[in-house]
Amino acid sequence: MITVISLGGSIVAPDGVDEQFLKDFVSLIGEFLREDEKRRFILVVGGGGPARAWQQSYRRISTTAAAEEADWIGVMATRLNAQLVKAVMGEWCIQEVVTDPSRVGPLVGRVLVAAGWKPGFSSDYDAVLLAERFQADKVINLSNIEQVCSDDPRTNPEAKPLIALSWAEFRTLVGDEWVPGKNVPFDPVASRHGAKIGLTVICAGGRNLENLKKILRGEAFLGTTIGP
Repeated sequence: MITVISLGGSIVAPDGVDEQFLKDFVSLIGEFLREDEKRRFILVVGGGGPARAWQQSYRRISTTAAAEEADWIGVMATRLNAQLVKAVMGEWCIQEVVTDPSRVGPLVGRVLVAAGWKPGFSSDYDAVLLAERFQADKVINLSNIEQVCSDDPRTNPEAKPLIALSWAEFRTLVGDEWVPGKNVPFDPVASRHGAKIGLTVICAGGRNLENLKKILRGEAFLGTTIGP
């Protein structure tokens, strides 16, 4: 059984590294690996605070800031975070960090860690491609929001949390355009491909590890399910 988790950089490194979260997350993954020897995890790590901070600095410094350059800065931040996650996974992760999901070979070991690939989308898209490659039926998307809302709750106090959405409904909320550093529950480019292949995505709060356990065990959980 292969479980794909898109692990938001805002959870791993909101500003600096969240060391306690990583310790607890590794412990949780280990619990499930020891419980079922056939279980495998693919963890795709985002850029988080470092990506946004470096992108913002680039835009402030450069008078000709380009979207592609900002995207590359974000990609490199994902790779730093992913290398850290690979390292703390220890013996469970024996493959190098994947940076090109279109060229990944067979899954070796119990955990595979991946990072951003190239400009034009976020690491969410890499998670979708890896789910497709390894025939996983869903992606668990962990970020700093517990549920997708009908609008941005930071600007609209009437926004309501949503339990389930079709891809068409979700894509109406997030649009189709990718902007480097864009803060949405799931990348628009990843959403387009996820809809195309009939993937299910579960969006949930990444810091609530008891809730993640429920998702992994197929129990009732707090979050939003997006699907065909």
